[in-house]
Amino acid sequence: MNAPLRVGIISANWGAFAHLPAWRAVPGVEVVGICTSRRETAEAAAARHGISRAFWDAEQMAADPGIDIVDCGTRPAVRQSMVLAALHNGKHVYNAIPFAADLERARELRDAWRASGNVGVCDAYSQWLPAHRQARELLDQGYLGQPFGGVCHMNLPLYNQPDPRFPYNWFSEPGHGVSALRNLGSHLLHLLVHLFGAIDELVAHEQILLPEWRFPDGQALRAHNTDYACLTLRFASGMTLQMQVSWCATLGAGWMIDAFGSQGRLLLQAPSFPTSRDTTLHAGAVGGDRMTDRMQKVEIAERFWRTTDVTLDGDSPIAPSFPMAISMQRMVTAIRGAANTAAPDFEQAWNVERVLAAAHRSSAEHRWVRLAEIR
Repeated sequence: MNAPLRVGIISANWGAFAHLPAWRAVPGVEVVGICTSRRETAEAAAARHGISRAFWDAEQMAADPGIDIVDCGTRPAVRQSMVLAALHNGKHVYNAIPFAADLERARELRDAWRASGNVGVCDAYSQWLPAHRQARELLDQGYLGQPFGGVCHMNLPLYNQPDPRFPYNWFSEPGHGVSALRNLGSHLLHLLVHLFGAIDELVAHEQILLPEWRFPDGQALRAHNTDYACLTLRFASGMTLQMQVSWCATLGAGWMIDAFGSQGRLLLQAPSFPTSRDTTLHAGAVGGDRMTDRMQKVEIAERFWRTTDVTLDGDSPIAPSFPMAISMQRMVTAIRGAANTAAPDFEQAWNVERVLAAAHRSSAEHRWVRLAEIR
């Protein structure tokens, strides 16, 4: 029988809250380490969560022979050296999203991953949500026919009435490799390429809508990162899709992907960040025996709602942990060599970074940009 794979988590906040229960739901895995930037917080987190080892140097964790998988969830610019250290020390890596702070650093991570021969997975776990999995199954069955077009958005009101306690107020600061497109857009783009395939070219516009975030006590933060982006994407399939993202969307409409083709239409929606419980799928098709020429809600199949592969299900109280656990379980299967099931892997993450770079170039130069230009 295989020995348990030993995981070290970098982050006692989101990592401990969502990633820890996800890893603990995967058979054959043991979380043995947790790392923060200070000894006192690392030791406190280890004691609080029943983890045997505390680290306060991420690169030391990456070099430790008692760790097989490094789960790295810190800010994009900060975690670059951590992920590289993990790969150079022969570790498998579960990396946060955005994948990197910019294209050059994404290329460095991709090259290190390719050279290492290890498994690398990006925390764009939305493809493992039940409604999204069922949508992918319908697409694989040819439900849309020839894909024609659609619209999608991820619009959230994170900073219209900001809370000083919100843990991501640092998104206002320059130099961290974040923006509405890089953060929210990365999640959306990962699912789009998973559902519809490669993107060939795009035109985009990015800007700052709210240059200042005002808190209830009158204090304010100056915003340095773009909080809005609008893109038109042309896929290799011939499909053209419009995409909008913002983290300053007044009364934000949340998550939506609406796609149509020669034979049908699929609509995925969630009121905020998509979760298992609140993401819905509607579908409609024309002709043949399907005769559903109006949109109807699709009941999500039980096989997508729960699985024997992990000990969580779609009703789990910490909603992100269920799709994360499935992603982590597929990663473990790949590490064991049973099948190459790791997804979304670092290759997909690199290609999403190319899309982000193309969008930035398009916005700056006011033109269509082909992905072939971004190498």
